[in-house]
Amino acid sequence: MSILGIGVDIVDNNRLKKLVKNKNFISRVFTHNEQKNSNKLKNKINYYSKRFAAKEAFSKATGFGISKNLSFKDIEIKNNKKGKPLIKLNKSTLTYLKKKLNVKSFKINLSLSDEKIYSIAYVIIEKHD
Repeated sequence: MSILGIGVDIVDNNRLKKLVKNKNFISRVFTHNEQKNSNKLKNKINYYSKRFAAKEAFSKATGFGISKNLSFKDIEIKNNKKGKPLIKLNKSTLTYLKKKLNVKSFKINLSLSDEKIYSIAYVIIEKHD
């Protein structure tokens, strides 16, 4: 496997705390499932901060950024049964990225971490042969 892209992003949790108060921000950036899952948590700020950082890190790893062809809601951050963070892309975004990256398939690796003040995400996109 070869690396197609690497992206990292750090978020000031206090900055996102102010943004999350705006319902338009939440509906513009986070998928329905991400919003629904936040309702189960006590600390919504760190939850949203990590997901925002992951979306930014992923957009950086692609090299295209958030644009008309890649929106925040095209990127969903989930956790598997053991808690490992994952990135789920909708079908049209997956097709678009395969074409732009010139690959048949790729793997997305995601790592998230947070502290009281900051949340960080790291993304590596690998080509599958």
